[in-house]
Amino acid sequence: MERWHLPTVAASGKRDPQVLFSGAGARGVVIDLHAGEEMRDHSVKERAIVQIVSGTVEIEAAGQTTTCEAGTLIAFAPNERHALRATAEARLLLVLAPWPAADHYRDDRPHDASQMPSKATARPL
Repeated sequence: MERWHLPTVAASGKRDPQVLFSGAGARGVVIDLHAGEEMRDHSVKERAIVQIVSGTVEIEAAGQTTTCEAGTLIAFAPNERHALRATAEARLLLVLAPWPAADHYRDDRPHDASQMPSKATARPL
């Protein structure tokens, strides 16, 4: 078993997220956003599950915008377009599953799902 206390994981930004775990089943990432910071309209190849750990974000998907506070869990289908904007300092837990999706990478080389970024990892407790 591995475990993390999400409120105390070292701070990270959207450009340098903290990867908690990574394997063929899923990848877990902590992302911190400053008030007003955005993750503009995008999609990912995997199913994306977003847990609002702290703060408040507005999420836009399918032409609708909703305000999500700490404790909210959102699930996006693979390739579903969405955007996020922090209305207050916010911490998110992003889980991508399965990791990586078959068409995540643009080249045909095999990729190791357990490969962890060298500078952006948070060790379990």
